[in-house]
Amino acid sequence: MIKVIVIGGGPAGMMAAITASNNNKQVTLLEKMPSLGRKLLITGKGRCNITSSLDMPEFIENTPTNGKFLYSCYKNYTNKDIINFLEIQGLEVKEERGNRIFPKTDKSIDVLKCFTNKLKEKNVNIKYNTKVTKIIVSKTRDTDKLKVEGVETDKGMEKADKIILATGGMSYPLTGSTGDGYYLAKELGHTIIKVKPSLIPLEIYEKNICKELQGLTLKNVSIYLKDIENKKIIYQDFGEMIFTHFGISGPIVLSSSAHLTRYKNCNEKMKNKKIKFIIDLKPALSEEKLEERIMRDFLEFKNKQFKNSLDKLLPKKLIPIIIKKSLIPENRKINEITKKERKILTKLLKNFELDVKDFRPIEEAIITSGGISTKEINPKTMESKLVENLYFAGEIIDVDSYTGGFNLQIAYSTGYTAGLLQ
Repeated sequence: MIKVIVIGGGPAGMMAAITASNNNKQVTLLEKMPSLGRKLLITGKGRCNITSSLDMPEFIENTPTNGKFLYSCYKNYTNKDIINFLEIQGLEVKEERGNRIFPKTDKSIDVLKCFTNKLKEKNVNIKYNTKVTKIIVSKTRDTDKLKVEGVETDKGMEKADKIILATGGMSYPLTGSTGDGYYLAKELGHTIIKVKPSLIPLEIYEKNICKELQGLTLKNVSIYLKDIENKKIIYQDFGEMIFTHFGISGPIVLSSSAHLTRYKNCNEKMKNKKIKFIIDLKPALSEEKLEERIMRDFLEFKNKQFKNSLDKLLPKKLIPIIIKKSLIPENRKINEITKKERKILTKLLKNFELDVKDFRPIEEAIITSGGISTKEINPKTMESKLVENLYFAGEIIDVDSYTGGFNLQIAYSTGYTAGLLQ
């Protein structure tokens, strides 16, 4: 019987192990942590954004780094396949805004249970607290090409006919993603494309605003990332964001960061306050319509002070900030506010600007960009072009997508393809 070792117990590794076991292989899954799927548990704020309902070609469009490399993997295993996999085991799913698919229970642990139950059903041998320190290879007689022989772990040697490396990236190291796989692959001659954060919160210069707005979630807002120097819109989106102690986060911020990390000289521009994060707080209204709305509110509160006139228009936490930025005295009576001041307020609500200072540390990234070069992997099988019977799956490969369930689909699809062991 062919012996298969899967290194890494995240969604890619678990899917690879399940798939390999379907083909009558003896499968061992090695996980350095005390449990499987730790990063899966924290996805989607603990709810697990399983995948997207979009058609598979749109998954490629939402994968800015080497999306076309995934064509065969996406053909092998689709979003419908993962949904079917979960529903067969009794876990129903639902669709939310932005084509996002979640478990109906809103609990990522229920998604993980589907994987772990299947691993148990397939008699996959799982070894926890086992760190792989080296992939053992030898040269083939005929081609002089390297081929796998097994692995060395902190507990001894394990022989294998085939190995699937699925150790993840470098984000959220407490879940076990500490970049071990890059070292293992590099030792065998693989090229590692520089690893950097993607889908990561942003720090902003305005610390006082962060402090006052910490915890505030803005829903249904439009945002623009703008290079002020070149008068260029880098990215725009619509949806939800949140203010934090250091700056901003949330789905539309994370997606914007994926574009910003790829933008030329972005770090230099951020140092010089040339990158603006602009929020349209009322995207459903044009400036003209918004001003009409403000006038109606002012008419209703005409005998009140300015600071008491914005309750219907804005979240309470945001009102003091808007007042400061508008330069309209907070104690000014509404009927004393000029037309010019009203127009300034309107423009402010449509263009609430923040200066982007930096990305948060890579440890806080949802995913990492970079990894094993796709040029050295067969896209139809996920097998290494350098080492025979060595396969790759998941975030360790130099592919990454925007937020919305796309990165987990990469894990399932590459894990499944690797697990076929073609």
